[in-house]
Amino acid sequence: ELIEQYAPDEMALESPFYSKNVQVALKLGRAQGVAMAAALVKEIPISEYAPRKIKQSVTGQGEASKEQVASMLKNLLKLADDKIIIDATDALGVAVCHYFQTSSGIMNTEEKVKGWGAFLKNNPDRIK
Repeated sequence: ELIEQYAPDEMALESPFYSKNVQVALKLGRAQGVAMAAALVKEIPISEYAPRKIKQSVTGQGEASKEQVASMLKNLLKLADDKIIIDATDALGVAVCHYFQTSSGIMNTEEKVKGWGAFLKNNPDRIK
């Protein structure tokens, strides 16, 4: 229903993480599985990011707390204090991480340029 309503081009998810509570881990795994299955049916590309990678992308520190991530997202996205919900910042963090990890926020299927030589060879019009 959400995929039909918003027609996303891509989906980004947080990879499963270690949880002391088995029931929480099972419920989260089921929810992620349903989301992934729905995306696959619609042929929507899926990217997964480890919690540490998300925190690193948003705050520059892989060991950042939820509060630090929320604070950085608040500043980055210019959110009002009354609009911040700590649990919602997990989802925003995944979205921001995905944006930072892809070229201009759009999946880049082209091979990355490696070194100045390759860049100059591929962009002769940019040399004066």
